Amino acid sequence: MNLAGIVLLCAAAAVAAPMYFHRFQGRDNRYLYTASAVSLVLLGAAALAGSLGGGGLGRGVYAFAVAAAAIGGGPATVTILRLSFNASHPENTADPEDAPVLRGGAWIGVLERTSIAATLLAGWPEGLAVVLAVKGLGRYSELGQAGAAERFILGTFASVLWAAAATGIAVMVR
Repeated sequence: MNLAGIVLLCAAAAVAAPMYFHRFQGRDNRYLYTASAVSLVLLGAAALAGSLGGGGLGRGVYAFAVAAAAIGGGPATVTILRLSFNASHPENTADPEDAPVLRGGAWIGVLERTSIAATLLAGWPEGLAVVLAVKGLGRYSELGQAGAAERFILGTFASVLWAAAATGIAVMVR
């Protein structure tokens, strides 16, 4: 069952990979929402398969887990940001795609999830605090923009949860 868990974890990341090569513009976000849902279902199936397994895959599994953590969290994070956008709020006069807040977030998220997975797998959970502190300090000057702090918090939570889940699955299947 462990091999099935890691295959499902990698499939969850593979479903998410096109997000980094295709812009999700406009109101029609069916691909984004579908990719998020499929990735989450595959992540859950990987967790189930990992919990049923008996171990023995070795530490090489960790490389797949870091890749799945890094790549797989993108659609889930963007979906949460899209669903949380309230166009009727007085401060939100435009579509978030028209005037991007916190530019470079997708690639920062990849690096963040990679760092989180690596620190957790290395047995250094304090590294999570270091990664989040560096990210917060790097974005500090931008957090005063309308809606930036909320996007920062939502995106960070979604990203961290995905990376921690992928890492936890790797620990279970090993």
